[in-house]
Amino acid sequence: MSILQELEWRGAINQQTDAEGLEKLLGEKAVGIYCGVDPTGDSMHIGHLIPFMILKRFQLAGHKPMVVIGGATGSIGDPSGRNSERTLQTMDTVKENARKLTAQMDNLFLKGDVEASGFRIVNNYDWLSEFSLLDFLRDYGKHFNVNTMLAKDVVASRLDVGISFTEFTYQILQSIDFQHLFKEHDIQVQIGGADQWGNITAGLDFIRRVEGSEAEAYGLTIPLMLKSDGTKFGKSAGGSIWLDPEQTTPYEFYQFWLNQQDNDVIKFLKYFTFLSEDEISALETEVAEQPHLRNAQKRLAEEVTRFVHGQEALDEALLITEALFTGNVKDLTAKQIAEGFKNMPQFTAPREAKNLAVWLVDIGLISSRRQSREFIQNGAISINGDKVDDLEFEISPEHAIGDQYVIVRRGKKNYYLVTFEN
Repeated sequence: MSILQELEWRGAINQQTDAEGLEKLLGEKAVGIYCGVDPTGDSMHIGHLIPFMILKRFQLAGHKPMVVIGGATGSIGDPSGRNSERTLQTMDTVKENARKLTAQMDNLFLKGDVEASGFRIVNNYDWLSEFSLLDFLRDYGKHFNVNTMLAKDVVASRLDVGISFTEFTYQILQSIDFQHLFKEHDIQVQIGGADQWGNITAGLDFIRRVEGSEAEAYGLTIPLMLKSDGTKFGKSAGGSIWLDPEQTTPYEFYQFWLNQQDNDVIKFLKYFTFLSEDEISALETEVAEQPHLRNAQKRLAEEVTRFVHGQEALDEALLITEALFTGNVKDLTAKQIAEGFKNMPQFTAPREAKNLAVWLVDIGLISSRRQSREFIQNGAISINGDKVDDLEFEISPEHAIGDQYVIVRRGKKNYYLVTFEN
């Protein structure tokens, strides 16, 4: 199966400019392929991950991937998918975001070793910042027909509400990127989301105007990712799922994938993992025959968490998950507790010893002392995984894990995080 056939099987191709020509080119040599991301934020989310995983697939098939960080285009703002003008960020913010995204890409693909990884990362600020306004108008703007630009979906969709000249010129800048990479780095293919089709085809037109009509360059877009219920993929109740572990912890990241529906999990295995067709087919059978085991979801969560955060972070996410499932939380570190209980009800307690029944009411976890005593007598209260049924039990800072946290469980599923005041 060729790389394009594999992508078709995975459902990862939306449009191609010349499927037959690209298939032929990919069969003849190692081809340079790029995808870009603008530093409009300081982290990518999982929706950004899809085209870059396709780049990784091309690398595994023997081709030459390149990541372009949009240090210049990010200062302008892509109008794609927007119905209003973007608020421009300061150049200092754009540069800092670009630095963080570069580090994120390095972590995902280079691992600090460019030669071994085969990936290259460049910043379009390095070439787009070099020419003047007159250069832009004479050497580049002359090649773009306004009528053609207006017909592109990315612009046409904004005409009713208005679009600034700044955002209008974005497709020219992205076209310059493609032509520069074609000429200087032998990049012949650009990959992007479905909303990038107009920008990609503008770049191909520009390459052929400048480099000649026989120039071999191609574009490929991926479909908009939707869940089986038709809603947009990539968000949870708490918002976007970020690749930055400070914004979405590896445990939260793992849980997001673990909680995917049966109707979606096979599609996501095809998109987000490097498992073979046979492996995914076997998991599909398990979903149909033993859905309660959730083996496909577990495998999905493990594969994507390992790819983004590494084996150590995956091991920690699994440890937290197991501790919460069994109630055995004593072996968790303070850091793991902070990560695993981040979104659970939280309370603060003074650093003093106190009768447990009174303490639970004083910190606000239970509403009355009568109810508190009943819970304890009935064996419904656990402290750090240990059941407490003694009404004389005293809780103190000595029970705190890492001198900070006490985990209270009421019943089988109700967890609470109590932090002792400093």
